[in-house]
Amino acid sequence: MADIVDTAVSAGSFNTLVAAVEAAGLVDTLKSPGPFTVFAPTDEAFAKLPEGTVEALLKDIPKLKKILTYHVVSGKVLASDVVKLKSANTVEGSGVKIDASNGVKINDANVVTPDVAADNGVIHVIDTVLIPA
Repeated sequence: MADIVDTAVSAGSFNTLVAAVEAAGLVDTLKSPGPFTVFAPTDEAFAKLPEGTVEALLKDIPKLKKILTYHVVSGKVLASDVVKLKSANTVEGSGVKIDASNGVKINDANVVTPDVAADNGVIHVIDTVLIPA
């Protein structure tokens, strides 16, 4: 198996996320033992943001870090556990809302692929970038 970063790289659909993680200096953190649960937006999810948003975030590292750490929960939380939760506290410090009544939603993002295993946690693929309040 591979760590969360290598797993995301090899998937090929997280190029924007990986570039953002690198720009924010979070690669070493996400390669550490963890474990972590990452709600990982696809390249398509980033493409849904208003034009220029990603480029602006890559120049505003504190804001970029805040958004990226809002996608990470400490511990390995598998889908079978996620569906029992109503919320989860993120590494960023605030919580995300979880709704498992019709599929699984994290705030307004749909989990499109749950439980992508990594050796230091798990990735749940989402279709929308989560923005902290």
